[in-house]
Parts: sequence; structure tokens; C-alpha cells
Amino acid sequence: MRKIDWYSDFVDLQYTPTKTDIVCLFRFEPARGISIKEAVGRIASESSAGTWTTLNKVPDILDKMMAKSYEIKGNFVKVSYPIDLWEEGNASQLLSGVAGNIFGMKALKNLRLVDISLPKTYLKHFRGPQFGIEGIRKLLKIKNRPITGAVAKPKIGWSASEHAQIAYETWMGGFDLVKDDENLTSTSFNRFEDRIRLCAKMRDKAEKETGQRKSALINITGETKLMEKRAKMLHDLGWEYAMIDVVTVGVSAVQTLREVCQDHKLAIHAHRAMHAAFDRNPRHGITMLVLAKIMRLIGVDQIHIGTVVGKLVGSKDEILDIREEITGKTIWKKSFKESNQMLSQDWTNFKPVLPISSGGLHPGLLPSVMSVLGDNIGLLVSGGIHGHPQGTRDGAKAAMQAIEATMQKISLHQYAKTHVELKQALDKWGFRKPK
Repeated sequence: MRKIDWYSDFVDLQYTPTKTDIVCLFRFEPARGISIKEAVGRIASESSAGTWTTLNKVPDILDKMMAKSYEIKGNFVKVSYPIDLWEEGNASQLLSGVAGNIFGMKALKNLRLVDISLPKTYLKHFRGPQFGIEGIRKLLKIKNRPITGAVAKPKIGWSASEHAQIAYETWMGGFDLVKDDENLTSTSFNRFEDRIRLCAKMRDKAEKETGQRKSALINITGETKLMEKRAKMLHDLGWEYAMIDVVTVGVSAVQTLREVCQDHKLAIHAHRAMHAAFDRNPRHGITMLVLAKIMRLIGVDQIHIGTVVGKLVGSKDEILDIREEITGKTIWKKSFKESNQMLSQDWTNFKPVLPISSGGLHPGLLPSVMSVLGDNIGLLVSGGIHGHPQGTRDGAKAAMQAIEATMQKISLHQYAKTHVELKQALDKWGFRKPK
């Protein structure tokens, strides 16, 4: 009987990836009635050169274009893709392949893209971060402590002038950055143009009064041409950053803005709004690890990774893996283990991305965050300063005091005896973890 489907041709358990192959690690669950081999064959087939049935005629080079499912361990499979499948420098096309139709196949009950390993041959067509961690620290003149910032809370509702005043109080409390949140761009009550102009005046005033560098993460998210226009406006007012909601605008827009921000010497702050739509379900979707990796490839300078102790989901192991992936030069995993779901990756000369910890933080939680992530991070403490009993300025002072105590290995209770702002923060929040 003539063969109908050819999914099994995309499974080769003896295959050894070449040094130019792109390798993906998937977690899969076959639908009822589908064997493991049939399931992994479909993953490799649909994400490369296959279709649902054998064909009457195929290209001469087809054998060289077929992905191979080559290693299966429990519910995990590695799939290797020939480099010729991929257009140089096109991150969108990469995701269209390895994270495209395969997520909608009826033969798979669940599918999760866990990690992706990119060869040097592919990496060389991308620029990576413009500044990286060292460049950001040089920009802000901060050597060896966490970089601090806060969103004006509530995240939306303030006028441009009110927003600028909150920014000033935040800076005067010792923070380095103020930040727009994901849904604040330009509204009828807080226009982008007014906000950046008024905040620039308050920035200059705060810098003059403190002698410290102050900046802001201002959200330019929008249609791509509009983002280009807004990036230039930031440059013209002396700002150092552009903030982009990188998931909602898409990787193509981020790639475009990477070049625009290079022209204007702007660092890119990547907000991950909407990420949990893809990565929260542990059985289906795309991990935050993959999303963060793609953003390092394109070239953001800092990105949110979670807190472990804050209000957002994300386990300690997951967040540490993301930190390792975006800051390390070479991630070497000799063999895959379910408890360590990462592939090897050589980032060659790509600069590291600054990990940003945010979401439900207050002074009492900062020692816990720093014990996990260290001090080479960015800390966004927003509600946890604006909710201080004495207001934003004292709230920022309390957070800075908590950082100082942690770096000096002094308990917060002890430090609070001589630092009233920290004591007031602890009296309100203690060490409570938001839910």
C-alpha cells in the first residue's frame, strides 16, 4: 500500500547536529491515539519542510532542508534544524518556523518551546545589545550596586505635570530612574510630548541638586514609524533610554528600533508585557527564557525577568536560568536534565543584558531579591516607595537604605534603628510577599 504520511522521515534518533544547526528543546504531549514517534515527527516536519502527506514531486535539496527530532527523554525532544532553512538576520522568520503552526496541531495535546540554541553562523547577522551592563553602568555612573527605578503609581491617571513631580520626588529620594509602565504611552491627560519635556526639566533640577545622574525609561510603544519619531524626540531632550513593550510590538519592530536607537545613542529597556500569555502554562507555549534570548539576539540592553518574591509568577530556578542566559558568555550544558531545562549557548561577543527585577517589591523584600540575583541587576520598586507612610521621597530613601544594608551585610532590623525611613517602611510592610 502506498505511504500516505511521511512524519516518521523527520525522526532520526541517531542524528548528530552539525555546528551550524539551530537546535530547539520542546516539551510535548501527544494527543490520544498518537505515538511518541508520530508526535515528534510532526513537530520537526511542520516546523521545517514537511506537510501532512507524501508528495508527487519534491525539490532536489529536500533532504538537506528536513529538521530532525533526534533525542527523546520522557516528554522532551530535541529538534535540529539545518541553517539553510533560515534567512540571515530575520528573527521573525525564525519564530515563524520553530514557534509557528506546530502549536496548533491536533496531534499534540500540549507543546512548549523550552529553549533554542543558536550557532555562531546565525548569530553573526545580529548586533546584540548596544550598551550592555557595563555600558549602562557607565551611562548612569553607577559602579557596584543595583540600578534603581520606579514607576509612577498608579501606573496611569496622572497628568504630565503630576507625573513629572512624582519623578522629581523619586529622583530626590536617591533613585536613578523613573519609568513609564506598559500601558502608558500618550493619553488625552498625559501626552508623550508633554511628559518627556516636563520630566526633562525635573531631571535637570534633580541632577543639579543631588550631583547624581538621573534618567527615565519612557515608553515609546506604538506603530513602528511613531516609535521612530518618539525615539528622536527622546534624543533631542537628552534622554538616554527608550522603553519598548517588546512582546506586543513584535520582534520585527524591535529589530527596527534597535537600529534607530543606535543612531540616537539610546539604550533599550525591554518591558515584557503580555509574556505570560505565552509562558505561564508550564505545558504549552514559549518560555520566558526563549523570549529573553531572542531579545538579547536582537539587542535590547535590559529586560524584566521577575523577582521570585514579588507579585508575578516565576520560580527561582526559572529566573536564575534567564539571568544566566542573558548575562553569560558561554552557557554549557553537557546533557539535558528535566530539572535543568537549558541548552548550551555560545554568545561569542554579544554584550550581556541587564536583568530587571520588578513587580510587587518593597524595601523589606530587597535583601531576598539580592540574595537570589546579586547586585548586578536593576531593581524597580514602585508601589513599595509610593506607598511609604511619608510619601515617595522617603519611600525611595527607604529602598536605598535597604540596598545599603544588604550590601554591608547588616540586617534590615538593625539598619532601621538608625534610618527612620526604612523603619517606617518595615512598620508598614515588614517582609510581606504580595499575592
